[in-house]
Amino acid sequence: MSKVLTELPVGEKVGIAFSGGLDTSAAVAWMREKGAVPCCYTADLGQPDEPDLPGVPGRAKEYGAEIARLIDCREELVNEGLIALQCGAFHITTAGKTYFNTTPLGRAVTGTLLVRAMHDDSVDIWGDGSTYKGNDIERFYRYGLMVNPALRIYKPWLDPTFVDELGGRSEMSEFLTSRKLPYRASKEKAYSTDANIWGATHEAKLLEELNTGMEIVEPIMGVAHWRDDVEIRTEEVTVAFHEGFPVAINGREFATRV
Repeated sequence: MSKVLTELPVGEKVGIAFSGGLDTSAAVAWMREKGAVPCCYTADLGQPDEPDLPGVPGRAKEYGAEIARLIDCREELVNEGLIALQCGAFHITTAGKTYFNTTPLGRAVTGTLLVRAMHDDSVDIWGDGSTYKGNDIERFYRYGLMVNPALRIYKPWLDPTFVDELGGRSEMSEFLTSRKLPYRASKEKAYSTDANIWGATHEAKLLEELNTGMEIVEPIMGVAHWRDDVEIRTEEVTVAFHEGFPVAINGREFATRV
């Protein structure tokens, strides 16, 4: 039996990695309307681009979620990031440019901890808002199976019925408004962002164009170091380590790594 479902499993619990954005909001409402039992899990990765993370599960309930939980993934993410640093795997080079491995680390932690939480709630079908065009669909699929080998996968974007009915942002927003369900209409940006406690990436859309540089980016973490009017002062920092892990900065000890 295939572990990847292409039709909605009506009457069964389906775990959704819920971000609170338009895609997952519409998917949860659509799944509930069609007869599935959506259960929503939101990862707390210390992301600075979500202004009301504690409120996300409540929004999931509005769209029809049977279960809605916020899963604290920060400690695990920090640990994985520190291990990546120790291995020289945190910063990789692509086309001669350094790229920080913040997003892949976040996906690994999200994929394992959310599926573990779902399994605790007897939810053994998992879906998320990733499309067939990117590598997230493979990341979540494989990380999920590592935690729960019996896991089945249902992704709305692999369901022809969902795509036919809600195949674009306009269709999804119309679906929600016609049912008087709230959603946050986000302003269209020139690029997309992905952030967690380790950092943020800015990619896609205009940034894919060869005639567009990083000068259009307004960083959500860090500073725009390429701008002439941005001054970056040097600072001496002392970090204390114990058994290979940082425990203090400038003499100040921290109880947790988060």
